[in-house]
Amino acid sequence: MVEIRGVGGPLPRIPDDLTLAQFMLDSHTPIKPVRKEGIPWLIDDETGRRVGFEELRMRTFGLANALKLKYNIGEDDVVCIYSSNHVDYPVAIWATHRLGAIVSGANPSYTAPELAYQLELTKSSVILVHPGSLPTALKAASLAKIPTNRIILFDPLPQSGLPTLDQLINEGLSNEASFVERRLKPGEGKKKLAFLSFSSGTTGKPKAVAIPHYSPIANVIQMAVQQKVNEDDKPWDGRRFRPGDVSSGVLPFYHIYGLVVNLHLMLLSGLTVVVTAKFNFEEFLKSIQRYKITHVWAVPPHVVLLCKHPSVKNYDLSSVRYLMAGAAPLSAELTTQLTKVLRNSDLGQGYGMTETCTVVTMYPTAQKIGTLGSAGQLIPGCVARVVKEDGSIAKIGEIGELVVRSPSNALGYFLNEEATRETFVDGWVRTGDEVYFNENAELFVVDRLKELLKVRGFQVAPAELEGHLMDHPDIADCCVIGIPDEFSGDLPLAFVVLDNKAAQRVAKDPTEADKIKASIIKYVADHKIKYKQLAGGVEFIGSIPRNPSGKLLRRLLRDQAKESRASEGGKAKAKL
Repeated sequence: MVEIRGVGGPLPRIPDDLTLAQFMLDSHTPIKPVRKEGIPWLIDDETGRRVGFEELRMRTFGLANALKLKYNIGEDDVVCIYSSNHVDYPVAIWATHRLGAIVSGANPSYTAPELAYQLELTKSSVILVHPGSLPTALKAASLAKIPTNRIILFDPLPQSGLPTLDQLINEGLSNEASFVERRLKPGEGKKKLAFLSFSSGTTGKPKAVAIPHYSPIANVIQMAVQQKVNEDDKPWDGRRFRPGDVSSGVLPFYHIYGLVVNLHLMLLSGLTVVVTAKFNFEEFLKSIQRYKITHVWAVPPHVVLLCKHPSVKNYDLSSVRYLMAGAAPLSAELTTQLTKVLRNSDLGQGYGMTETCTVVTMYPTAQKIGTLGSAGQLIPGCVARVVKEDGSIAKIGEIGELVVRSPSNALGYFLNEEATRETFVDGWVRTGDEVYFNENAELFVVDRLKELLKVRGFQVAPAELEGHLMDHPDIADCCVIGIPDEFSGDLPLAFVVLDNKAAQRVAKDPTEADKIKASIIKYVADHKIKYKQLAGGVEFIGSIPRNPSGKLLRRLLRDQAKESRASEGGKAKAKL
């Protein structure tokens, strides 16, 4: 049996008797650096407002006190946060935890029925809402039968009649404590729920992942140990994470990557997080330059823009010393392009999922540039197996499904025993990802099992073709799907977003479109075996649909291709 184990450690004790709020705000651990006076925890990207430790701690108490006084929030109640990133987002989380309640972060782009589904499944008691999302929140609350007076705004909205966080915090601070903070018994942190975070599954409705307090605490400690936070292993200038460094904060905090890595790991490591409400690439470049951001947490679409967008050359990005991409595989080709943009940065990938809360692998501190195409090495405390289709355990270099055991693993899916049994098996999480490990114990993600194409009996990974296509000079972004074919099974079809210059050529001369498509097909044909070629063709599209964590929404493009071919009155045929 081949099991791969995380390198590094040993891990310090992972507290199993603390809530996440207590771990972040009240406790001390050898891995937590001391911030010098004047180093803020958070900066609001838009206004420049700086928020320090004492203010965060004070606001957390004030909000917790008001939530208890006004709404009687207590043990195991659920507070839904339906908002883009905000400097008070962690305050909302930790205040909820102070009361023994549970946080459920919702995508601020949800429609009313989607939000109502989350509210109903989690049985949310109150909703904290960004003003821009209020109309949807009101509709969803009505559908979920939550009274309007249980909606709270992050910022004022004239004539809404709804309370704001500032108002509640001031009310809470002006009153005596109305609650006794929840204290966990030894071991209780492994079961006491902190989050109901929704998994971005590609089939069916999203599932609520039940995450106890112990899981994010464990994962932050695991990452800190692997990344040598607060260790004297190198001179100050050579350390990867240092108090006083500045991290981007563009990843959505409702998503597990943004929540655990971008927010909690960075704050624990002594970095300042520049909180950005809504991602706009040019504004992001300005933010890097304005705040001299040193650490960037990214998803592949961000990397594509850094490599391809014409505005990049107009900004000074020399402050960036570190970038990690996650949430979806990043091709070797794109990583190579990125090294030419951020020449002095450590660059690499990590891998994780909501069900493992969060990170399973990261590129280690020994590598300035992570091994191309690799998602890094297992963090300490993680154990992995690769299970082949026949159920046997794969050897090094063999492909199969990644199965992971980690102290950070979630408990299962909330109120969904069937799905829990399928994914959470005897302490292991079945990831649904097709992977292999090399001889250096580095993880390589081939693709989602359900996304692999079968072309004439051969397996074709869309991610491989996408990585190759991104080096074509006319392509700004792309996604490969399979379209059904009676002869071949699947035919690879590339949806392509044209580079600005190529799009301008097509606008001036429509015949350029066919020339570009032919060149793309030839580009793949010149480099890939026949069954990997684009027999399904090339289609131009304005943008590639992705979820907020950066994962490609192939299902939407498959549906679009199906409808397109149905309207043409026939199925696509292979070009033999």
